[in-house]
Amino acid sequence: MKINKYVEDLRAKSAAELNEELVAAKKELFNLRFQNATNQLDNTSRIKEVRKNIARIQTVLAAQSK
Repeated sequence: MKINKYVEDLRAKSAAELNEELVAAKKELFNLRFQNATNQLDNTSRIKEVRKNIARIQTVLAAQSK
């Protein structure tokens, strides 16, 4: 149910806000990958979670542009 709440929050945002959130998520993913490569990342499942959040944001953006 936590995911449904996140998607509802995304749908309530404007395209500009979604783009900002997308940029922030991509930066976080880059940092997580960098930490993983240098063996500093403890919670590797966070990478998968951020990737899915990026996909969710892109899906909502595509649906709003139609």
